[in-house]
Amino acid sequence: MTNSIADVMDSDVIFIIGSNADTSHPTIGLRLHQAAARGARLLVADPRGTDFARMADIWMRVNPGSDVALLNGMMHIILEEDLWDREFVAERTENLEEVEIVTAKYTPAYVEKITGIGEEQLRQAARLYASPGKRCSIFYGMGLAHHATGTDNVKSVANLAMLCGKLGVPGGGINPLRGQNNVQGACDMGALFNTLPGYSGLDKDDIFSKYEKLWGVTLPRRKGKAATEVWDGIMEGEIHGLYIMGEDPVLADPNALHAVRALEKIDLLVVQEIFMTETAKMADVVFPAACYAEKDGTFTSTERRVQRVRKVVDPPGEARPDWRIICALSDKMGYQMNYGSAEDIFNEIALLLPQYSGITYQRLDKGGLQWPVPNQDHPGTPVLHVGKFTRGRGLFIPEDFTPPREMPDGEYPLILTTVREIPRYNFDSMTGKTKCIDELCPECLAEMNPVDAGKYGIEDRTWIRITSRRGSVMVRAAVNEKTQQGTVTVPYHYAEVPINNLTLNDLDPLSRSPQYKICSVKIEIVKEEDLS
Repeated sequence: MTNSIADVMDSDVIFIIGSNADTSHPTIGLRLHQAAARGARLLVADPRGTDFARMADIWMRVNPGSDVALLNGMMHIILEEDLWDREFVAERTENLEEVEIVTAKYTPAYVEKITGIGEEQLRQAARLYASPGKRCSIFYGMGLAHHATGTDNVKSVANLAMLCGKLGVPGGGINPLRGQNNVQGACDMGALFNTLPGYSGLDKDDIFSKYEKLWGVTLPRRKGKAATEVWDGIMEGEIHGLYIMGEDPVLADPNALHAVRALEKIDLLVVQEIFMTETAKMADVVFPAACYAEKDGTFTSTERRVQRVRKVVDPPGEARPDWRIICALSDKMGYQMNYGSAEDIFNEIALLLPQYSGITYQRLDKGGLQWPVPNQDHPGTPVLHVGKFTRGRGLFIPEDFTPPREMPDGEYPLILTTVREIPRYNFDSMTGKTKCIDELCPECLAEMNPVDAGKYGIEDRTWIRITSRRGSVMVRAAVNEKTQQGTVTVPYHYAEVPINNLTLNDLDPLSRSPQYKICSVKIEIVKEEDLS
């Protein structure tokens, strides 16, 4: 996030796109509700009739996968009506002419054909976000990122914010809501296939030299493989061993049966986990890991806030903190990792990462700090890009709309999209073991619009089979108007309904993020004999 979570209370306008924070990020969702109650105006782009959509000042019920067209259409209107921030653009950005060229064809009439949003509503939305003198924040989630065009979506959001000068101020900014706890921290530490820790590029010889001198090793200069590309690497005989920590690809990965076939083929599978997940059940070796309350360390939240985690209880049995398992394995393989504590590791992080340079455990004992923290006298950075961008001038990178690769046709006439439910967390390895959560949310249900349900003769709680080109699942239907006509919406938490067996592993060309949010499916009523 460019801004702090609490910053939303300073927002005059909040644009929510591709996110239902009530279910995916409930603590942030609460802040958004509080800001709306205080008087902030809500602009929501969402195919689904969420609570935020229904309470919004403007709800654009956009067609799934058409976000780039929507955002380009808003920018077309902002330029046409001279609503853009000329001073901000002139002083702090470059490449505006490309935005003008790309967005020229995104007239309201053209955008309506793609998005389903009428001209008057599109103009109202553009005018509201571009409001001069107003602090306007954007919040987006996996509904924007989990597409094969996810990078295009995010670039378009950045283009809109820069065009209107809504960055570098409290109550403004671009605020991605990350998918899991400590995703931000993991990326900071270099758990990406194409960067070093701290987001340094692989062409930075001086940074490599710093690591190599400290660790006494020679590091490879090539990029790694994105997690979503590992399965093809296994099937093609390029990868023979896999070490998985805290992930459950058997349930989580798109086109999950492809991942299962790869795991069945691989020579060695090691899984480091706190529970015996579906993936751990396939492993040759399982290392029992400690959970968050059984170890010391830090998390970095979605607002870049580094916070201490303190051990409360000892881990059970032979379970150990992740770092101790890795160090012990490294020792066995001939390289000594001489860390005595989690704090020792953090001190090395602060030594190597400029964003963390001024952070110490002693400072974190008094409260979390938002990076960058360049020195120990620095208070942290609640708002990024104040006065200037990291690269100097912000670069507009406009993108054209690219339709999703797989859309409804005669054989598979509906769109499947996946969502979260508030009582469940991700793939349910933790929340699924809690009785009261099961009582709150006991069953996976597939939301269908009443119009679609009527076409198929489906009533509420009818058993249906959903089938894509990759697999099928059986689930009961929930008939309501929350889901858009032509779409089936299914939560992904339930092992008994492995919905990612159906989803599409089409990848974003840059981020390699998968196409979780759109694939084409067909449905049929399950015969009674098939249920027995």
